[in-house]
Amino acid sequence: MINNIRTDLAVEAKQIYEEKNKEKIPGVDIKEYYEEDLKITEVAILDDIGEKVMGKPKGKYITIDIPEVSNYDSDTLDEISGALAKTLSPLVNLEESMTALVVGLGNWNVTPDALGPKVISKLMVTRHLKQFIPDSIDEGIRPVCAIAPGVLGLTGIETGEIIKSLVDKIKPNLIICIDALASRKMDRVNRTIQIGNTGISPGSGVGNKRMEISEKTLGIPVIAIGVPTVVDAATMANDTIDMVLEQMIKSSSSGSEFYNMLKSINKDEKQIMIREILDPYFGNLMVTPKEVDMIIDCVSKIIANGINIALQPALTLKDINKYIN
Repeated sequence: MINNIRTDLAVEAKQIYEEKNKEKIPGVDIKEYYEEDLKITEVAILDDIGEKVMGKPKGKYITIDIPEVSNYDSDTLDEISGALAKTLSPLVNLEESMTALVVGLGNWNVTPDALGPKVISKLMVTRHLKQFIPDSIDEGIRPVCAIAPGVLGLTGIETGEIIKSLVDKIKPNLIICIDALASRKMDRVNRTIQIGNTGISPGSGVGNKRMEISEKTLGIPVIAIGVPTVVDAATMANDTIDMVLEQMIKSSSSGSEFYNMLKSINKDEKQIMIREILDPYFGNLMVTPKEVDMIIDCVSKIIANGINIALQPALTLKDINKYIN
């Protein structure tokens, strides 16, 4: 969250700062490039100043902008998975024998929050095969284990506590966490994948921050992969009113009393007022598209295959699908 606008996306935090301050954000390096015709933005938070301004830990945050997806367009899904794997692979950086633990965060009973568990259901899990039937599988296959631990309200146990126990028991070399995120704009919902090497605080984007899952708390590298599936209703209302005001300013006579009144409206005060007005009626209302069931299914396939390819570089996607199907 930055300036009381709920977002988990580093690229949006950067945009919010630059829109408000009319200057480039300090302590942050930005790179943009394309992979498989997909726009990729790398936001690197370099120092304490950048960390404070962005409200996020120092590290790298990679954002992939994806098109609208459909179950019927398997070629597009595979292309996006390939781009995700290519972006993810340098962060994985494991030797062939090292173990990866993949964690699907979220509540499988709530569709917009079910991304993590859905990804786990489509993952190529191999640790047990490497242990019990090593002669029956390819030598180049890396041991991968996975869990969807649920949420505190279902289990009564902090997700971070469950993961810490697993780390102590099975001693993986890397953790990859998948979680549903919050965005500040509807056009980024289910259209953006963020990869970060700083870990994750489940629920932070919707004002329900839980125990941090990071290298600092677990002692091993943690990669976070997230997709915004919801947007804060108050933020949507604020953006809508901003667009109305901009149109009214364009239609008003420059220098008129009405024009000057519109120009003098303080955006921060307006945003606080909108939230105060909405809270008694809707509380912390989050909004998601009506096609969320289909979209989550598609996006979970993209992320699962991207992780599968990155963790199993010796195999093609066709080979991976044989193990899963």
